[in-house]
Amino acid sequence: MEQLLKPDYIFEASWEVCNKVGGIYTVLSTRAKTLQEAFPDRIFFIGPDVWKGKDNPMFKENSSVLGEWCQYAYRSSGLRVRAGRWNIPGEPIVILVDFTPFYAQKNEIYTQTWIDFKVDSLHAYGDYDEASMFSYAAGKVVENYYRYALSEKDKVIYQAHEWMTGMGALYLQKAVPQIATIFTTHATSIGRSIAGNNKPLYDYLFAYNGDQMARELNMESKHSIEKQTAHFVDCFTTVSEITNNECKELLDKSADVILMNGFEDDFVPKGDLFFEKRKSARKTLLNLANKLLGTSLDDDTLIVGTSGRYEFKNKGIDVYLEALNRLTRDKNLKKEILAFVNVPGWVGCPREDLLERLHSDEQFTTPLPCPYVTHWLNDMTHDQVLDMMKFLNMSNAPDSKVKVIFIPCYQDGKDGILNIPYYDLVLGQDISVYPSYYEPWGYTPLESCAFHVPTITTDLAGFGLWVNSLLGHYGQLTDGVKVIHRTDYNYSEVADIVKDTIIEYSALSGDAVAQVRKNAADIAEKALWKHFIQYYYKAYDVALRKMSARCSEKK
Repeated sequence: MEQLLKPDYIFEASWEVCNKVGGIYTVLSTRAKTLQEAFPDRIFFIGPDVWKGKDNPMFKENSSVLGEWCQYAYRSSGLRVRAGRWNIPGEPIVILVDFTPFYAQKNEIYTQTWIDFKVDSLHAYGDYDEASMFSYAAGKVVENYYRYALSEKDKVIYQAHEWMTGMGALYLQKAVPQIATIFTTHATSIGRSIAGNNKPLYDYLFAYNGDQMARELNMESKHSIEKQTAHFVDCFTTVSEITNNECKELLDKSADVILMNGFEDDFVPKGDLFFEKRKSARKTLLNLANKLLGTSLDDDTLIVGTSGRYEFKNKGIDVYLEALNRLTRDKNLKKEILAFVNVPGWVGCPREDLLERLHSDEQFTTPLPCPYVTHWLNDMTHDQVLDMMKFLNMSNAPDSKVKVIFIPCYQDGKDGILNIPYYDLVLGQDISVYPSYYEPWGYTPLESCAFHVPTITTDLAGFGLWVNSLLGHYGQLTDGVKVIHRTDYNYSEVADIVKDTIIEYSALSGDAVAQVRKNAADIAEKALWKHFIQYYYKAYDVALRKMSARCSEKK
C-alpha cells in the first residue's frame, strides 16, 4: 500500500477559531490536541479578531509566538495580526486577523474572484461581506507567512471550513499554488436553507438544482462561493454520507474524503468524580423543577433532555415536544418525567421570582406563573417552543406525569439561574432526545453518549447513520443509541417511537439501565479523534498529491 504523504505545516481557517458559535468550534477545539501532538507547533489555526477591546477567554496572546513575523506582516503587507495560544487542550498556535481594512478593497477582491473562479458576489447580503473579508484576509496571512518562513521544500496544507472561508482558499490556489488546499463543508448552505424553509429535502433531493434553488431562496452568493470552492480546491471534504449526498446533488461535486467528526473525552469526569457530578446535576435539575413547579419530584424521576441550536424543525424540537405531549396521555407510563429543552432563544433576563425560590430552603406547593420557562424572553408571544407548548396545552398541570421546562439560554455557567456549564448538567439526565430532520453530523447525541446518557436520534443525522454502520443494524435502545428512520413525511410516526422508547427506558431494571449506559459510552469511545484522525491524514494525502500534479502541469 502506498504510504500517505504527510504535511510539514497545516493552516486551518474558520470563523469559529477562538470564537464559539456552533458545532464547528467543537470539531476544531477537540481535534486540536491530536494534531498538536502529531505536528507540534506546525498546526496553525486562523480566526477572526472579533474580540478586539474585549477579553477573550479562549485566546492567550503571546509575543514570543510568531512575534517577529507579526511585525513583519504589518510592515510588509499592512496585515494586522495577533498570535498566541488557543486556551484548549493541546494549546495550539492561533493567529487572529483583523479583516476590517479589506472592506476598502471589497469590490476589487470580488471582481478578481469572479475573473479567476467565477464566484458571483453580486447578490451578497447579510454576513457574506464580513465572512468573505475575513476569508480573504486569512489567505493573505498564510501567503505572507509562507513567503517569510517557508519554501517549496515544505509540504503545506491550508484547510478552509464552510463557505465563510472559501474565498481565502481560492486566493491561495492562485497566489501560492505550492500550498495544497482542502475545503470542508459541514452543511451545504442550500440544503440547510431548503430544510429550514419547510421544503421536503430528501425525497426530492435528486430533483433539486442547487443553482436554481439558490436563486429561489436568495442564497446565490453563498452558494456560489461554496460550490466554486468545492470544485477548485485540491481536496473537497464533508462530514457524513448524508451531507455528501447533498453535495453531489446541490454542489454537483462529491466529496473526495469524508471527515467524520470525532471528539476528545478529556472533559468527561472519571470514577467517583463522575458519580458525584451526576448526583449533583440531578439534585440541581430536580430542585429547579420543584421550585418552579411547586412539586416534590424525587430522584426516581426520569430526566430527559434535548439541546443544541434553536433550529425548531431541523433539530427536531417540534417532534420532541409532540412526543412529550403524547407521553402525557400514555397509560403505560409509570414514572414521573422531567423533560428539558436546552436551546438558547432570544433570552431577556433570569426570572427574579424563580431566583428568590432557589435561594430559599422552603418547599413550595404552588407553581410560579408561567411554570415552564426559567428566563423571561424578549418576546414571550413569538417563541416557537412556547407557542407549541401553548398550542398543545402543555402547562405542567399538577396531575400531569410529564413536566417540561424550557431553559432558553446558553449554558456557559453564567446564565443567572443555574450557573452551571452544560457539560456539568448533561450527565444528570437519564436519556436524551435528538430527533433531527437536518443534522449533518450531530455532536449533541455523541456528547450525551460520552457522559453515559443513552440517546435517541435519527438516520437523517450523520451520527445516527454512523452508529447504524458501526452496529450493522439500526441502533436500538439496548445498544445505547436508538436510531429512528426519519423521512420528509413521517413526523407523527417518529414522535410515537420517541414516546415509546422513553416508556421502554423508564420500565428497565437497574441492571438493564446500567448496561444501556455502558453501551452508550462504548459507542462514544469509538468516535474519539484517535480513531477518526486517519480520515484527515487521507485528505492531506489527496490534497498534496493533487497540488503536486497541478504544479507539475504548469511547469
